[in-house]
Amino acid sequence: MKLRMAFVMDPIETTNIERDTTFVLMLESQNRRHEVWYLELKDLFSENGKAWGTVSEINLKIAPDFFKFLGRATVPLEHFDVVWMRKDPPFNIDYIYALYILSLINQQKTLVVNNPKGLKESNEKFYTLSFPELVPPTVVAKDMNKLKGFLTEIGGEMVVKPLDGCGGEGVFYIKEGDRNANVILESITDGGKRFVLAQKFIKEVSQGDKRIIILNGTPLGAVLRIAKPGGEFRCNFHSGGSPAKTELTERDIEICQRIAPKLREDGLYFVGIDVIGGYLTEVNMTSPTGVQEINRLCGTKLESLVIDFVEEVCNKNYLAPN
Repeated sequence: MKLRMAFVMDPIETTNIERDTTFVLMLESQNRRHEVWYLELKDLFSENGKAWGTVSEINLKIAPDFFKFLGRATVPLEHFDVVWMRKDPPFNIDYIYALYILSLINQQKTLVVNNPKGLKESNEKFYTLSFPELVPPTVVAKDMNKLKGFLTEIGGEMVVKPLDGCGGEGVFYIKEGDRNANVILESITDGGKRFVLAQKFIKEVSQGDKRIIILNGTPLGAVLRIAKPGGEFRCNFHSGGSPAKTELTERDIEICQRIAPKLREDGLYFVGIDVIGGYLTEVNMTSPTGVQEINRLCGTKLESLVIDFVEEVCNKNYLAPN
């Protein structure tokens, strides 16, 4: 069955076709002769209780001039069989408003990946706290005395992160006694006005941060992200981390099995989780990446499995969570 697919994403010209997961999802869809349409957040709007978009049909190829627009239209998003929400973070108020619009789509007619309600009620940092037995000691607070007390309780080393950050931006390592500790906490909490996540520093991060791609609760593959040398502890590719081949351990599989029921319940079909030293540290559901890196290292084609799933759901006329 030929499907009509719309991809909500960042400006297409900013795409790195050698690393971008959305690109290979679109290319695989096109290769299967599905219609592939493109739009950005600015192209979304609602009218009379319906979600609409000004969309451009697009043709893709692996080349310097990798995209070409074929036509443009303004249509209700229920015109499509599948709408992919692939806008990269940050998870800011503009992103939330876009989710409100996508929530108007009747999911008896159109599958939205990931479910906008699940995305609205989730946060990539906070979502892990639904599984306290899987995560390292963690506090979410804006009070600096609470954060400093937590630092002492866990042995004097922690990482602090903004709840709306991405790609390792705004992430700091703090050690008790460091003369810059107060300055860092003042800065990241905006003088105690902004909530942050503080987490015990996991020393095993020196061995890498494992990104695991999960489809409908089932792990498809993983890549180890290694921090660049010179004392850097952030392993994100955006922070200069490099990919390395890895395998799923029993602990990795245990983590995936433990979180799978909630992912399915929330309609978070396609996610990427981060595991460090056997701890779950993040659940990335907005626009998870890592597929191309896994493919190159392991000789796989994960995007094919993802499109298989979407085709199966559409063929079964799947009723997604409301």
